[in-house]
Amino acid sequence: MRKLALSDEILLSIQQPARYIGGEVNMVVKDPSKVDIRFCMCFPDVYDIGMSHLGIQIIYDMFNRRDDIYCERVYSPWADLDQIMRKEHIPLFALESQDPIKDFDFLGITLQYEMSYTNILQILELSQIPLHASERGEDMPLVIGGGPCAYNPEPIAEFFDLFYIGEAETVYYELMDRYKANKKAGGTRKQFLELAAEVPGIYVPSFYDVAYHEDGTIKSFTPNNPHAKETITKELVVDMDQVDYLEKPLVPFIKVTQDRVVLEIMRGCIRGCRFCQAGNIYRPMREKGLEYLKDHAFKMLKSTGHEEISLSSLSSSDYSQLEELINFLIDEFKGKGVNISLPSLRIDAFSLDVMSKVQDVKKSSLTFAPEAGSQRLRDVINKGLTEEDILTGAAQAFHGGWNRVKLYFMLGLPTETREDMEGIALLSEKVAETYYDEIPKEQRHGKVQVVASSSFFVPKPFTPFQWARMCTKDEFIERANIVRQKFREMLNYKSLKYNWHEAELTVLEGVLARGDRRMAAVIEEAYKNGALFDSWSEYFHNDIWMKAFETCGVSIDFYTTRERGLDEIFPWDFIDAGVSKEFLKREWQKAIGETVTPNCRQKCAGCGAMKFKGGVCYEGKN
Repeated sequence: MRKLALSDEILLSIQQPARYIGGEVNMVVKDPSKVDIRFCMCFPDVYDIGMSHLGIQIIYDMFNRRDDIYCERVYSPWADLDQIMRKEHIPLFALESQDPIKDFDFLGITLQYEMSYTNILQILELSQIPLHASERGEDMPLVIGGGPCAYNPEPIAEFFDLFYIGEAETVYYELMDRYKANKKAGGTRKQFLELAAEVPGIYVPSFYDVAYHEDGTIKSFTPNNPHAKETITKELVVDMDQVDYLEKPLVPFIKVTQDRVVLEIMRGCIRGCRFCQAGNIYRPMREKGLEYLKDHAFKMLKSTGHEEISLSSLSSSDYSQLEELINFLIDEFKGKGVNISLPSLRIDAFSLDVMSKVQDVKKSSLTFAPEAGSQRLRDVINKGLTEEDILTGAAQAFHGGWNRVKLYFMLGLPTETREDMEGIALLSEKVAETYYDEIPKEQRHGKVQVVASSSFFVPKPFTPFQWARMCTKDEFIERANIVRQKFREMLNYKSLKYNWHEAELTVLEGVLARGDRRMAAVIEEAYKNGALFDSWSEYFHNDIWMKAFETCGVSIDFYTTRERGLDEIFPWDFIDAGVSKEFLKREWQKAIGETVTPNCRQKCAGCGAMKFKGGVCYEGKN
């Protein structure tokens, strides 16, 4: 019987004690004394969010297939336990063994969103691991980061020993083998980092120096160690059917954000939306085979007892065998009490037909993501969606029995005008009008409900908009008010609802997304003054961050509102994400010119991803 790290008294005094005791269905149990490497995987947010993340489940399964590695998990303690652990000096512990994190060989932290950065410092501090990599001794775990935010690791580089750029299934085993050999030979921490730096996709921040121009832009970024590579190319799985996928996902005892089997059907996207980082860093699109997916659907539902299966991808409609896969899932599982969830579908006749088969129409709303209110701006962002597509899809949905529609937009996109902003209200009104025009009074299920939401645009690395100016907080709010005012002028105002994201949070996300190494001091200062769980609106305190920028002498506008020159060196330029900077420049200029680029299946745009020799780039080629 495991001895729990927290006493019964503490567990009874906190919210959701099940977050901290482990023991979930399919949890892996090994004897820590009989493995060579102990690896703790961390999601720097509360358990309920972290347990819903597919990437950690994949890595957990991948490492635990090896007898010589024991992979365990840790999540951010919620605010109530955080206070107790600090007061009682209880070191942060892994769920499986309940052992302190500081006793592990590795602490692997997934970087899914910028607003989790202060939680990384919480994890380190509660684990009693020095915040700065330079201050960690031989007895401390190696802290490694990965995930989408690792494509610009610079704002948090000081806190990490190394980063893994790309998909975990390719060279992680090689990295572990090098660690094991170095440990056996009695090698030092630095010797291992030198061995690691030679592995493709591995970045060791301490092996690089940055110099700046007087205006604050980067002058040079150069290796200072002979083992470090000039350019780090992302790691990518070329043949998705050749890697193992989850068969026994962990099943929590408490309700988490996504309580279902997640079946990943492909990686990447063919669409080329110019604001979308994921669509660029995961290129090229690579599909999993139909038989592979059928097999894993069976195994995962059987091993978990879940009553819902969700298809995971950036754009499920683009999966070439979607119809066959969905028909299989309906035939096999619909009558057995298993719901089928289909996110990321484009709303067309096929999708609506499928959705009417797999879900209770009365309980659901349909989601469209026009992103922009006018066709001009949709062309700028290369959305590949016309107003006719949206209204036709809405009409088909209303005939199919739906009467609730969600529309997602962005405000603050490059070249946006007042007409584009007001177009959000006008398009929402047209969707509502479509319902009343198409559905006879006697066939209506009450009023139509159209909920329009706008987030504020954040330029991200490795997108054509990485050069773009970002709006200030006041500009964002002014734009939201223009949209809100236009909504009030609509005839169907009572059927429409409009809401928007927090502007202060967006500005901060923008600074962290395109930040450099000078941001580490700001993150640390904010954390020390109480910033934590910044992605949770009830815990986000903008004043703490503003004071941190002031204390550290760092300008927000330098990272947000400043226009970048095409020849500027970016903090992330040493990473090769597959898409070339020349391609991104072309797309940026095409955006300004309001020119559309066809999707990958229509015509190759020469983005650079063909060098990986697989995926959509090679479809139909022998």
